[in-house]
Amino acid sequence: MTEGSNKIGSMVVSLATGPSPVTTTIIPSRTESLFLKLVSEQISTRMRGIALVSTFIQKELSPSTAKGLMTEIMGMIENE
Repeated sequence: MTEGSNKIGSMVVSLATGPSPVTTTIIPSRTESLFLKLVSEQISTRMRGIALVSTFIQKELSPSTAKGLMTEIMGMIENE
């Protein structure tokens, strides 16, 4: 997911095979590290596997924007 130009941003990987996902940061984030971790963990939990998530976000997300993005992403995952 990118904002503006297509760049690789921060990157997180999550693995969900047990009761709770295990997450590690590959490329640290300047902002929005919690949002990135939550997206990765939610995807891996829903898919019961590995999720590699990268985001390039230029500025802090408002709570309503973060919630809207999370809803859209989870909607795409459920439709797969």
